[in-house]
Amino acid sequence: MSEIIIYGKQGCPHTRRALEANPGARFVDVLLSPADLNEMLRLSDGVRRIPVVVRDGEVTVGHNRGS
Repeated sequence: MSEIIIYGKQGCPHTRRALEANPGARFVDVLLSPADLNEMLRLSDGVRRIPVVVRDGEVTVGHNRGS
């Protein structure tokens, strides 16, 4: 089974949809920790858009329905 990490924030509808589409994913709220925000920005090449989904090392910025 693949590891999925979703960087986002509580209350964001896009983050919510990404979490719903990936049950069991680890959620990281980037508003709670500057280190987590910096890690998200590193993974997304500085793009300030959420969610950032990391699946087995592959990074996707944003959430498209059904993905």
